[in-house]
Amino acid sequence: MASRRGKSGNLKSVVAELSRRGPHRVLRGDLALAGLPGVLMTPERGLGLPAVAFGHAWLQPVHRYLGTLAHLASWGIVVAAPATERGPLPSHAGLAADLATALDVCSKVRLGPGEISVDPDRLGVAGHSMGAGAAVLLAAQDPRVKAFAGFATAETSPSAVHAAARVTVPGLFLDAEDDSVTPAASNAEKIAAAWKGPVSVRTVTGASDIGLLEGRHLGDLFLDGGSEKKTQRVVRALVTGFLLGQLADDERFAELASATAEIKRTTVVDLSAA
Repeated sequence: MASRRGKSGNLKSVVAELSRRGPHRVLRGDLALAGLPGVLMTPERGLGLPAVAFGHAWLQPVHRYLGTLAHLASWGIVVAAPATERGPLPSHAGLAADLATALDVCSKVRLGPGEISVDPDRLGVAGHSMGAGAAVLLAAQDPRVKAFAGFATAETSPSAVHAAARVTVPGLFLDAEDDSVTPAASNAEKIAAAWKGPVSVRTVTGASDIGLLEGRHLGDLFLDGGSEKKTQRVVRALVTGFLLGQLADDERFAELASATAEIKRTTVVDLSAA
């Protein structure tokens, strides 16, 4: 029992640390300079860094994720977020293709003043709602992708559920306790249940499926809810730690991939009922 309490206490401190900004100063760039609308954020310096392409939710501009993107970069992760497929009838396959292009930019284009480089073997995908679903589509077809993390992951066309059966890399699905009745509604459990690789699914207590969004936007007229600081802290901490554990081989955060670890403000989802 003492050993379990020790592990639990250590995990609690790790999550608390990850909920705060990391040690790196963050640089912001424009993906449009490489031919793709969107935002690029990097640590000020670092060689052989992991990189992640991040997909946005239905109707949402990437500026509603700047805090999340900067948080990842402050912990040493290069992150690129395409600002495409933002209309009411987006192409999910198109967004997946743009996420692939974002990974190309991260891994093949010179970043910053020569003090930043990405290891092409340390690439992942992440996203929110529709963008997370598109990230699943990419993970199913792009062997460069080594990890996936999503919040309120939504079904797509073509089906993210069907695509998940072909994904062998580790996946982290964070779901909201309160799900809005919108086109952005989460299908995380069904997608995770079809996942071929190792997978962890958690519900974030008290969170709505759009709580990750920052600030306000005209698209809020179509959604029920708004920005939630507590949700953002939990999601940022767990996604950051999971990606560092999987892409940077950082053993400090390995337990965040566990499907059974006790993590405050989350509950483990039993996929046998999905």
